[in-house]
Amino acid sequence: MAMALYIRQAIGLRKATTLLLRRSQTQTCNISRFLFAHNQKTCHTQKPTPLPSFDFLRDSRRGFAKGKKSKDDSGGSTMELATDIGPSVKSNATSQMDAAIIALSRELAKLRTGRASAGMLDHIIVETDGVKMQLNHLAVVSVIDSKTLSVNPYDPNTLKALESAIVLSPLGLNPKVDGQRLIAAIPSLTKEHMQAMCKVVAKSSEDVKQSIRRARQKALDTIKKAGSSLPKDETKRLEKEIDELTKKFVKSADDLCKAKEKEITQG
Repeated sequence: MAMALYIRQAIGLRKATTLLLRRSQTQTCNISRFLFAHNQKTCHTQKPTPLPSFDFLRDSRRGFAKGKKSKDDSGGSTMELATDIGPSVKSNATSQMDAAIIALSRELAKLRTGRASAGMLDHIIVETDGVKMQLNHLAVVSVIDSKTLSVNPYDPNTLKALESAIVLSPLGLNPKVDGQRLIAAIPSLTKEHMQAMCKVVAKSSEDVKQSIRRARQKALDTIKKAGSSLPKDETKRLEKEIDELTKKFVKSADDLCKAKEKEITQG
């Protein structure tokens, strides 16, 4: 009896073990299927990380291949690399030539003629209280007649300084004190003095013309340096305008000098 009972228990234990093993295998299989399905779902839902694009290298290479031309950001037509230098060239040349004419006018004003002129004393430098100033900043000069000038100081205390400066000037004048003003008589020019003054005028004319021509050459050099950046038609047009500008200022210098010579010889 005991043996039969033992055998039955052994057979029952074996069946229970077999059943347990089958359940364990089933659960393991289910877990494996679950994990496999989850991995498959994940793989389908996640997109692969794209590799970095190297298009910019191709674009850069394409841009450097041409090199000479570039386009603006809006994709428009090719931008012009050369700027319009015409206005600046003409402006600089005009400024230099005009400065030469102004300098000529000042030099001619220093030359005394036989006729009184209110501006003939403007260039004289007067020192008063340790300060040097032009005479026309200290007094009003007026023409009394064709041979006489009147000098009226703003400050009567500068009368002596004005008189001394006029006497020391190369004009050869000897003003006299008349109350609170100076009276300067303009002596007639001798023939020798006239000839000497005309030579000075001619020298001044040549000097100013050289200055004008130097300004012209600087402008032409600037145009030449621009080189191929300017169209040929534009280069020729600018050169022509500079030449016309030069002729205009040379004529102005000639007119000033002729007027001064006439003033000297007929004074």
